[in-house]
Amino acid sequence: MAELLRVERLSAGYGEAVVLQDVSLALDEGRTLALLGRNGTGKTTLIDTLAGTTRQHGGTITLAGSALHGLAPFRRAAAGIGWVPQERNIFKSLTVHENLTAVERPARAGARGWTPERVYAMFPRLAERRGNLGTQLSGGEQQMLAVGRALVLNPRLLLLDEPLEGLAPIIVEELLRAIRQITREEGLAAIIVEQHPQAILAISDHAVVLDRGTVVHAGSAQELREQPALLDRLLGVARV
Repeated sequence: MAELLRVERLSAGYGEAVVLQDVSLALDEGRTLALLGRNGTGKTTLIDTLAGTTRQHGGTITLAGSALHGLAPFRRAAAGIGWVPQERNIFKSLTVHENLTAVERPARAGARGWTPERVYAMFPRLAERRGNLGTQLSGGEQQMLAVGRALVLNPRLLLLDEPLEGLAPIIVEELLRAIRQITREEGLAAIIVEQHPQAILAISDHAVVLDRGTVVHAGSAQELREQPALLDRLLGVARV
């Protein structure tokens, strides 16, 4: 399987403040990486840096062999980055359908494309509310829309920053099912930040743990999930 993403000796942050230091990782096509760590360890900063919204102080980011560092966020989206930020950032003054069609991009040659109709098939709640404004959606529905909006960009890599945060258990299960389908069945590469490590490790191939802006653990997601003592030492939340 071909390598999709490579990050080498990355340093980045906000303004002059450096949050990430010497971060390196790689991800193959069709694989999922769980990005874990305690609060404030740099997980969101890494996602934001891949999306292009922080200041990069050093290192390189390549996607399918092409350099991303130095590119504006909209050019990274065109290169194949689909980003679901923690704040969701849907267009609240647009309807569900307008949110999807406003950013829809054609699929790569030979790839089965994501369309609004495919998003509706995955999230029937959105199909029922396709004419509703963003302000008329629940938190869970907004999260589904944020994921769907990233998918219709037809990305090669999906970045999900705490997609389950603050959601009711029934919505969490629905989103986990969708993420599992997107990554396991559809073969889209993904990096997922989440405070519920066991749930995300169960649907991931690899795991990286950050602490104080550096990588302190990298390996198999399954092996980390099966070592609660190690998970507890790294995160302090082995049974979450």
